[in-house]
Amino acid sequence: MLKVGLTGGIGAGKSEVSRLLVERGAVLIDADRIAREVVAPGTAGLAAVVEAFGKGILARDGSLDRPKLGSIVFADPEKLAVLNSIVHPLVGARSRELESAAADDSVVIHDVPLLAENGLAPLYDLVVVVDASPETQIDRLVRLRGMAEEDARARMAAQATREKRLEIADVVIDNDVLLDALERRVDDVWADLVRRARSATQKASQEVSQE
Repeated sequence: MLKVGLTGGIGAGKSEVSRLLVERGAVLIDADRIAREVVAPGTAGLAAVVEAFGKGILARDGSLDRPKLGSIVFADPEKLAVLNSIVHPLVGARSRELESAAADDSVVIHDVPLLAENGLAPLYDLVVVVDASPETQIDRLVRLRGMAEEDARARMAAQATREKRLEIADVVIDNDVLLDALERRVDDVWADLVRRARSATQKASQEVSQE
């Protein structure tokens, strides 16, 4: 098994890259999706978030009002740290469960938005960073997601800098490109990941046979 950490700044196109990798055969463990699951109505995670931030962060149906919570935590690093201290351990535990269910020769992609921020690079065999210029990020967030530019800049400021992400990268995928160029780059990266996974599986088998 090859454990790959995939990350990138908001609006860099990490979700598109993860989709392309899944099309090619990767097993995806999506931290954002899991983060939603662990604070779904009725979970201990949601109860802990409400205890920390109050019932005002709940929607009428009892679910988490994400825009409301986001407006609170992304403007206050201390509150963001509190939220992360609740959610991240739950996400980590669920991610490990899903990873253990994957086949031994799998390329397992951990899609982790805050990989750099939380110092998680050592958890993976290698780290792939999807990179785009700040101008591209803002354009995508405003044009495609409908964010106000001020909100987009605040979200970006709450994340690691572009330089910090690139420092931990073993592989960089440039996403300041058109889709066909991105697909060609992903093809190359996928071929490399498959080679690494096969090598890791063979090494593990040899070690077992020598015991």
